[in-house]
Amino acid sequence: MKDIKEFNIPFVGLKEGSHLFQYQIEEKFFEAFQFDEFNDTNLTADINFVKKSTLFELTFTIKGTVNVPCDTTGEPFDLEIDGVLDLIVKFGTEYNDEHDEILILPHEVYEMNVAQYIYELIVLSVPSKRIHPDVLNGTMKSDALDRLNELRINEEKTVEQTSADPRWDKLKDLLTDK
Repeated sequence: MKDIKEFNIPFVGLKEGSHLFQYQIEEKFFEAFQFDEFNDTNLTADINFVKKSTLFELTFTIKGTVNVPCDTTGEPFDLEIDGVLDLIVKFGTEYNDEHDEILILPHEVYEMNVAQYIYELIVLSVPSKRIHPDVLNGTMKSDALDRLNELRINEEKTVEQTSADPRWDKLKDLLTDK
């Protein structure tokens, strides 16, 4: 996890008050977590770090796009995502991250790594079903959809051709004689 050292925040030297940290998230960030579902990323992570005398308040904000395949067509597209996560950091005798919004750090720690929180916020901001916007508005053009349309038309023709049974034609003649 050598690549994520740039996400360490040394809070010992910071004055009390608000501090802003900004990170540009690229593909190598996800390689550190062995995550390969995104084709390309263009994300910005902003962290508003508020240092108080006994605790820290962190607000993570993610904005940008990730290139993902559509679950319906398989075509890649840029999905716009944004997300917010609030985290409170307190100090205690031992490390504890069991609660989602509260992190307890030991007293002797002088920096914290925020990469895991950024990663989780990005992954959880992507919807579970990813649908290309052109599919939703009906203007999607792709080879797969064109081929499916061709097959659907051929299916209808074969159904019409197989329904012509000469015995039924004789019965139809009886109905038209009236």
